[in-house]
Amino acid sequence: MTRPWLATLSLTLVALVAPAGAAPPSSPSKGDVIPAFESLGIDGKAHRLDFPEGSKTVLLFFLSGCPTCHKMIPEWNRAYGRRPEGLEVVGVIMDQEPPGFWSTIEIAFPVVRSPGREFLRSLNVNRAPLTLRVVGGGTVEDLALGVTDPIRIGELFRP
Repeated sequence: MTRPWLATLSLTLVALVAPAGAAPPSSPSKGDVIPAFESLGIDGKAHRLDFPEGSKTVLLFFLSGCPTCHKMIPEWNRAYGRRPEGLEVVGVIMDQEPPGFWSTIEIAFPVVRSPGREFLRSLNVNRAPLTLRVVGGGTVEDLALGVTDPIRIGELFRP
């Protein structure tokens, strides 16, 4: 037995409780600021990522079990190999990778582990893959979410 009035009531309640545009952003936006942070690299060493004036950094956020992220890694590897001098590129793995993960996937760029869920939440990073170009002071200058074509990746890795 279907109850169409129940579906209508449910949609009305959702509209009243969560008006359009009220959902939190699923990624940072241009102009947002990424603070400097410290994290453990997959090399086992502590790394500090900061964004001094005049610098450009590309941050690559991904998950170990994300098929879309796995599609992006070869593109990121190619862009990393062609990057202009002075452009820093760092991957940020957002989850705890399974044992043997690093032997099954080739990653050319340095990778650090996310400082934690609260850090990601504070940046509105809750989807992957995410490519951010960050300039001095930590300001997000450009970004791409999800599978991104090679031309767009090249734009994000530009000098």
